[in-house]
Amino acid sequence: MTRVDIAFVIQVLSQFMHKPKQSNMEAAQRVVRYIKVAPGLGLLMPAQGSDKLQAFLSWKSKKQDTVARSSAKAEFRSMASTVTELTWQGCTRS
Repeated sequence: MTRVDIAFVIQVLSQFMHKPKQSNMEAAQRVVRYIKVAPGLGLLMPAQGSDKLQAFLSWKSKKQDTVARSSAKAEFRSMASTVTELTWQGCTRS
């Protein structure tokens, strides 16, 4: 995922891809127009980079099944998710 600026919108639109309504199609067209105007936005992933792995707090957009009652709990969940993802990525590359 290199376009975090449109991630949530794409996630919402993808829920309607099998039976889109006119409003969904109009929203998708707005996203395409936005991408055409701002093609350089996103994360740069150079071909030649370091083999050093860096992790940052992860996030994702989805319907919430639980609610954190404090920001510390939310950060803990994010760190746990990041560690899980890194561990899984490490296992698949070995």
